[in-house]
Amino acid sequence: MTPEHEKHCIDRVLRGDANAFEHLVHAYEKTLYNLALRALGNQQDAEDVTQEAFLKAYRSLSSFRGESKFSVWLYRIVSNLCLDQLRARQRRPSQSLTVENEEGETDELEIPDEHFAPEKLLDRKLTRESVQRGLAALPDEARQILLLRELQGLSYEEIGRVLKLEPGTVKSRIFRARKRLCAYLMQDGNLPDSLASKYSGGGDTP
Repeated sequence: MTPEHEKHCIDRVLRGDANAFEHLVHAYEKTLYNLALRALGNQQDAEDVTQEAFLKAYRSLSSFRGESKFSVWLYRIVSNLCLDQLRARQRRPSQSLTVENEEGETDELEIPDEHFAPEKLLDRKLTRESVQRGLAALPDEARQILLLRELQGLSYEEIGRVLKLEPGTVKSRIFRARKRLCAYLMQDGNLPDSLASKYSGGGDTP
């Protein structure tokens, strides 16, 4: 969807044309669902959060001022809802990044290597299972900010608008999240030496 078409749909909704919102839903529902799924690791929870996000967006569309991209505004809504969901799970003994298939069996959630390419984090030597365990072991906020950066490819400024943080704060938190994930992978025996030396203390700082 082009920015012009997007703005046209928003204007129509604000003028009372509820059907125009469907175009926005179709444009972003897959992206928001994937973000929620990787943050929550549960298909049903991701579907619920995605639906709730669009409902919240529709009800508060008049508050969207166009100061950031509409997609960034939606990411903020989804991210906040995911954090609420994760905090509600804190009493559960464990979290995992898995989904249920149609037969009710549990499948591993695949995280393609290219999402972590900026830091070459997902080297071919790393197993997908180890990365999933490492992400699941991160605190909620660390996982969220890492997914926004590596999965959605948002800039520091865009993540800052989503999480209401300064870009410098975003950068340092992403570095710490990567460092924690790398520490887990190194302990698990799945971190290349080049990244181990960078993130295991004494490495580059943001």
